[in-house]
Amino acid sequence: MTKLEQTLIREISTLPEARLADVIAFVRFLKTSLPDKERARSDFKEALKDVRATAKKNKISEEDIENEIRAVREAK
Repeated sequence: MTKLEQTLIREISTLPEARLADVIAFVRFLKTSLPDKERARSDFKEALKDVRATAKKNKISEEDIENEIRAVREAK
């Protein structure tokens, strides 16, 4: 058990029992708000696919994109 885990347990152990449900609810909230790596990968792949489709539809080449990036960087 890490020091942080020990500290959490020590802090929780001093709470009134009525507040423990709040702690559990908060921990569950934190767990559900963590990004899911697989979902993040999937969302990224989907977004990239959409971007490429839009570029193709608008006849934007990889070279066009690179030139645009270069121009923005040079302007800074």
